[in-house]
Amino acid sequence: MPVKDRYINPFTDFGFKKIFGSEVNKDLLIAFLNTLLPPEAGKVSDLSFLPNEQVGRSEYDRRAIFDLYCENEAGEKFIVEMQRAKQNYFKDRSIFYATFPIQQQAQSGSWNFFLNAVYMVGILDFVFDEDKADNDVVHHEVKLIDRSTGAVFYDKLTFIYLELPKFTKTIEELATEFDKWCFLLRHLPELTDRPARLQEKVFLKVFELAEIARYSVIEAEAYEESLKIYRDLKNVVDTAFDDGKVEGKAEGKAEGIVEGIQQQAMEDAKRLKDAGVDIETIARCIDLPITIVEGL
Repeated sequence: MPVKDRYINPFTDFGFKKIFGSEVNKDLLIAFLNTLLPPEAGKVSDLSFLPNEQVGRSEYDRRAIFDLYCENEAGEKFIVEMQRAKQNYFKDRSIFYATFPIQQQAQSGSWNFFLNAVYMVGILDFVFDEDKADNDVVHHEVKLIDRSTGAVFYDKLTFIYLELPKFTKTIEELATEFDKWCFLLRHLPELTDRPARLQEKVFLKVFELAEIARYSVIEAEAYEESLKIYRDLKNVVDTAFDDGKVEGKAEGKAEGIVEGIQQQAMEDAKRLKDAGVDIETIARCIDLPITIVEGL
């Protein structure tokens, strides 16, 4: 059945790449990142897209596939991930991902170990379990700190997480550029027109790129397939988490949560594979080794 929404869902792979993932539209990514970065980081004025597939230093190391990987004019690296479904170890994965742009800066010969800053940005369509009691913090900025003083110990490694389900402002309450981006990312497929509060040039460009009626038949079909994968993936993963929690609660043991998820992991992974979801995405979201998913 053809999609009836006016605008695409930015949490689909198609939608995310359509808005943020092309050289010709990199001004949108620059504008978005500039609303997230801390003041001391300054403003990004230009970006270059880098290969999103990264491999380890030997054939035995794991590889990583980023949603977006960019470098600004100062040589600082940005990994941008749109996490469409809950994952057990997303924080762990983001730490792992950040090691690639760090190691890539190593120089042969005499080197003083100077590093350019690395930013890992996670745009989340879920809320971390440990943060559910705090509904006010949407934007998390994480750095290495000295716990004895509370001061930042190292300012060149920054993790930014946006828990978008926590963003509940209405269109009338939008006050900042950050507010407007959060509202648009969360509610774009629900909109039927271009709200008066979102008439800035950058947002009008998003609306133009996101309007499904403008797409060719091939683009529209690609988006419909991407939307189907997004819905299947989110449904499977969320169901696995919910079932695991119910079982864990019934047993009164934390390990029941893990067991409940693990029992469904193989079946869920096979279902997603049969639905056409790529192996890397399945392995990443279900937390199974790629070799296991390949063998299903």
